[in-house]
Amino acid sequence: MALLPSRLRSTEFGPLFRLLDDYDTYRGGEGTVSSTRTFTPRFDVKESNDAYDLDGELPGIDKKNVHLEFTDPQSLTISGKGEKNEQKVEEHEHGSKYWISERSRGEFHRTFSFPAPVDPNAVKASMNHGILSVHVPKTSASAAKTITID
Repeated sequence: MALLPSRLRSTEFGPLFRLLDDYDTYRGGEGTVSSTRTFTPRFDVKESNDAYDLDGELPGIDKKNVHLEFTDPQSLTISGKGEKNEQKVEEHEHGSKYWISERSRGEFHRTFSFPAPVDPNAVKASMNHGILSVHVPKTSASAAKTITID
């Protein structure tokens, strides 16, 4: 749950709002029993005159576990699963234990709806050093069409 709209969260208070969102996510998991953990990867979205560029943090996630799909002509869904060993704060056989476990793992899902028409057939995606980069070209809006009655 985002506590404030993204336009307000990009101010100098951004780190505080991210901390509150993380705490809300942490508290939301208390008291529930679930074998599937989820997380929300962070993305930067940049708009230029001819495209949208998305750069998302997916450290430790193999590109074969990331899926991109257009659910409608202007909405891109990015989903996947980070397959990491579960890290529980408990004793292990050699007497070691996790003191802090902050890395994201589990399943994720993000949907981006673009305000301008885009060309889903020309999208390019790459993954390098845990950063997913997606280039989504804009397309010209369909011009108004006048229909003549025969």
